[in-house]
Formats: sequence, C-alpha cells, structure tokens
Amino acid sequence: FAVEMPKVKTNRVKYPEGWELIEPTLQELESKMREAQMDSHDGKRKCETLWPIFKIAHQKSRYIYDLYYRRSEISKELYEFCLDQGYADRNLIAKWKKPGYERLCCLRCIQPRDHNFGTTCVCRVPKHLREEKVVECVHCGCRGCASGD
Repeated sequence: FAVEMPKVKTNRVKYPEGWELIEPTLQELESKMREAQMDSHDGKRKCETLWPIFKIAHQKSRYIYDLYYRRSEISKELYEFCLDQGYADRNLIAKWKKPGYERLCCLRCIQPRDHNFGTTCVCRVPKHLREEKVVECVHCGCRGCASGD
C-alpha cells in the first residue's frame, strides 16, 4: 500500500492576463499604504491615525472598480483575482453598485452599531441638509460621501 505525500504549497501565484497593466498602480498604492502604516502618530487623535489607511484602501478599491465597471479595461478574471488577493474590498464595491451608495467612503459609515442613536455616519448626510457645513467622519476622515452632494 502506497502512502500519499502531502501537497507542498508554493507562493507562486498565477497572474491573469492584463495584470502587468495595473500592477504599477497597485504597487504604488501598496507602498503608500506601508508609509501610512509606519507614519508617526505624534499630535494626532487616535482615530486620525487610521484615516490615511482608510483613504488608500478606498483608492485601491475605487481603481479596480472603475477599471472593471466604468471603463471595462480589465477582464472578469483579473477583477476577481484582484478581489481574491485583497487588492480591493469586495463588500465596499458591492455597495457602490447600489443606488445611493455610489460614493460611499467605507463600510463603517453605514453600520448602525458604530454610531450614536443607531443611525449612519454624519458624512452620509447630504451637505445641504447639514447644520455644520464642514464635517469629518470619526472613523475614516470622510467629509461627505452622500450621493448627490
């Protein structure tokens, strides 16, 4: 009777066609992300230290979303690859496809459990309905992502 050897996992990832076109932009955003993570926290509120990280994560997701849905410049295979590898946030993109959420900054802004009175974030209120004209979201630093602003 033969003993079967376990499969050896390798780090080799097969990149889909078209990867070489988007790789430089994604690498640049990855390096910005590393800089943001290493950045000094001196003089910042605890929540403000995470804002650049949220912003870059949003940029990466928006880049992939625009390439696939708006400009049709990448294949479904490459789009799915980017989602599976963590280059873009699948759940955030799913929200962008729904009416009223086209400009959503992050998923925390629509989570009622993360806000006072079980509502959504103040950045989701259209500018013309706000009492204060300049508002920053505590979670991600957004100044207003309500569609229609």
